[in-house]
Amino acid sequence: MIQESRIAGTADVDPLATIGDGTTVWHLAQVREHASVGSGCTLGRGAYIGPGVILGANCKVQNYALLYEPAVLEDGVFIGPAVVFTNDEFPRAINPDGTLKSAEDWKAVGVRVGTGASIGARAVCIAPVTIGRWALVAAGAVVTRDVPDYAIVAGVPARKVGWVGTAGIPLVRIGELFRCPSTGTTYREVDGALWPATTES
Repeated sequence: MIQESRIAGTADVDPLATIGDGTTVWHLAQVREHASVGSGCTLGRGAYIGPGVILGANCKVQNYALLYEPAVLEDGVFIGPAVVFTNDEFPRAINPDGTLKSAEDWKAVGVRVGTGASIGARAVCIAPVTIGRWALVAAGAVVTRDVPDYAIVAGVPARKVGWVGTAGIPLVRIGELFRCPSTGTTYREVDGALWPATTES
């Protein structure tokens, strides 16, 4: 069944943006031109979605998160309150000659977030960077390099501190395998990457 999107009266959604079925856009959120927000998403109060930013289905962007173009979120991504995605590798307000920089004076680079990943409150992701599928970025972390699938990263700069499963719960090491306490799914680490091994109910 198709559900209509709900957009608060104080939200600013550009007519050239696309909002999917069943998506909720809360007060004071801004969705810029050519942005694409998938079905079933929630954009919290004061969230900012930059021009051309792409969100898959069932994403949650919490209050005052700032997603600058050309960010891409796959399905089921969680963005905590006040998260920031940057887009300028060498930020300056002015050129060497003192003139104000315009859009033509720099090239935007983006943050890409894989399916099911979660970014904790007030984390900063420094573009260009990729956050892997089902990864977990701790609150307040500063991500300066790519994050592998299923990795937990924390700190400034962020470093891997463990593995996490699809339920969002840190995995427990059992011999050569890692097991999710919630789902029973087991994983195996191979050359620094994590792969599902078996599923036990």
